[in-house]
Amino acid sequence: MSIVNKLAREELIDMVPYQSARRLFSSCEKSEEKRVWLNANEAPGTGKYQLSSENINRYPDFQPDNLLNAYSNYCGLNRSQILATRGADEGIELIIRSFCKAYQDNILICPPTYGMYAISAENHGAGIIKVPLQNNTLDLKGLEKQVGKVKVVFLCSPGNPTGNLLPKAEIIQAIELFKDSAIVVVDEAYIEFSLEETSTDLLKNHNNVIVLRTLSKAFALAGLRCGFTLASEEIITLLSKVIAPYPISAPVAEIASKALSSDLSIMTQRVQRCKQTKASLATWLSEQNWCSEVFASDANFVLFRCISHNEKTRIFDLLVSNNILIRDQSKQLQLENCLRISIGSEAEIVAFKNILTTVNG
Repeated sequence: MSIVNKLAREELIDMVPYQSARRLFSSCEKSEEKRVWLNANEAPGTGKYQLSSENINRYPDFQPDNLLNAYSNYCGLNRSQILATRGADEGIELIIRSFCKAYQDNILICPPTYGMYAISAENHGAGIIKVPLQNNTLDLKGLEKQVGKVKVVFLCSPGNPTGNLLPKAEIIQAIELFKDSAIVVVDEAYIEFSLEETSTDLLKNHNNVIVLRTLSKAFALAGLRCGFTLASEEIITLLSKVIAPYPISAPVAEIASKALSSDLSIMTQRVQRCKQTKASLATWLSEQNWCSEVFASDANFVLFRCISHNEKTRIFDLLVSNNILIRDQSKQLQLENCLRISIGSEAEIVAFKNILTTVNG
């Protein structure tokens, strides 16, 4: 046995890490043809930003003023209710580390859902209790049975990989169920595609709520790794004790601040284009004889189910062989034979359709 395996925490030796899009397919891999990336829910196109390097030799502020001011103006919350993080993923880590004692406390997730909740819990030694969704909505009776058994409840709305919003009334019911026993986290990574359904207004009257946000999706800044944790001032103060001393680099703060202020109209236009392309794609998918179900989506992707395992594999492999990458979600609970496609540019979606016309031939 190696010294590493001898000293490492036992449960980490055989743990399978989260299989992100870039772990499955590296963007650095060489290919004769350029790949079409439709597997990570990224925005299409490229961003162009000018950066200042005047203070690059200095450590950045703990929470850069320009960034917090910009996000405060954008989300309508006080600065004291905002913590900027390295993507929403760091927010997940901070919440679990702050509220769950290792090997004593549990989190609750509602699969099918985002995989990093469970991975972050495993990394910390927290237990995982699952209350699966029912028809892509919350099982409130199932949640009620877990009151007092968990410290953190993760709700993803719009959901990933399902794509649909959770009914606001159900979110409120869940918050009320756990008001005296657990923090309820509403992950809003995709909320800009349905912004009117945000749960940020619930922070006013509920002290056990945290909302997670990111600039990776609608703002087309996935490469920046910039997210936000929104909560009461008391929760933000607690999380600030756990986070690294310099979580947001100066260049990230500079680009993000600009995107949140003068470039807001660009984001809004991007969201509208995405919605139009998504609606057209969903209609097309529903007309294909190899597709048995197209899930409702309030995000920037579409989940669809193939009529069989063989068809799912054939479609996925055909796309990969033609350098078009989508995401296989069929190992997730309730999602047998399901594939997920990000809404790329119109040209990328046309290429996707053209390849798959051969499946019907």
